[in-house]
Amino acid sequence: MEWIDSITKAVAYIEENLTEDLTADKISAYVLVSPFYFQKGFSMLCGFTVADYIKQRRLAEAAIELISTRQKIIDIALKYGYDSPDSFTKAFIRFHGITPSAARKRGAMVKSFAPLTISFTLKGGYSMEYKIVEKEAFTVVGVLKKFKYDGAMTEIPKFWQTYFSEKKNDGVCGMYGINIDEAMGGKEFEYMIADDYDGTAAVPAGVVTKTIPAFTWAIFPCVGNMPNSMQDTNKKIFSEWLPNCKDYEFAAGYNIEMYSNPTDYPKGVQDEKYYSEIWIPVKRK
Repeated sequence: MEWIDSITKAVAYIEENLTEDLTADKISAYVLVSPFYFQKGFSMLCGFTVADYIKQRRLAEAAIELISTRQKIIDIALKYGYDSPDSFTKAFIRFHGITPSAARKRGAMVKSFAPLTISFTLKGGYSMEYKIVEKEAFTVVGVLKKFKYDGAMTEIPKFWQTYFSEKKNDGVCGMYGINIDEAMGGKEFEYMIADDYDGTAAVPAGVVTKTIPAFTWAIFPCVGNMPNSMQDTNKKIFSEWLPNCKDYEFAAGYNIEMYSNPTDYPKGVQDEKYYSEIWIPVKRK
């Protein structure tokens, strides 16, 4: 239950400091969870990133103040973290569909966005398969790109799509998708589309090697069409396995997705029996 409690505490902290300078680093430090796993867990449990949640809560509260007070629009914009009326207006239109000025007109329609309420429900008898594996350090070869946490959920699929539509004969098939944030700092991370590397083959231009340290890994199987099977498993890791795991906790800023060869299945990655895995480094509590 510690993980659910941490997210609940984080949501309360956000609400208490909605008009202050809020960052994932500050929030994760307050709840004593690394920024790396806090942001990943928050998005898995809540369905959007920390930054998106804060933005939508601020815009919803700003609309309430526009309607219920006569404060200047620029003052409300500054209060909720926008440095100019123009940036506030653009964000307000994207969220509410109308300008801040229009929101003040009688009968104007704006959107609400209520604070999150995190709860743990005892469903009983749920079985989730996983195995604990001790694995020596191993080296991978692939293409690497840095991403900011905010927006990564949409940018990483684009990275895969672009790579496989433009890739040259570099020999990288995409056995792994590897998320690396060694400092667990929470601002940005490296992501690799990679394969195992035995150290003998030449490394083509534009391709890099990376050594993954020795860890104890919790490995979770995913069976079914992509990306649904992996997304469902990821959510269950953070909402069911982690809150109930008494023996292990996350150990380092790595997360590995392992993909089997799509050509082994009649429908490729859309096959109902397609197999993949999620690897997370863990340590004893």
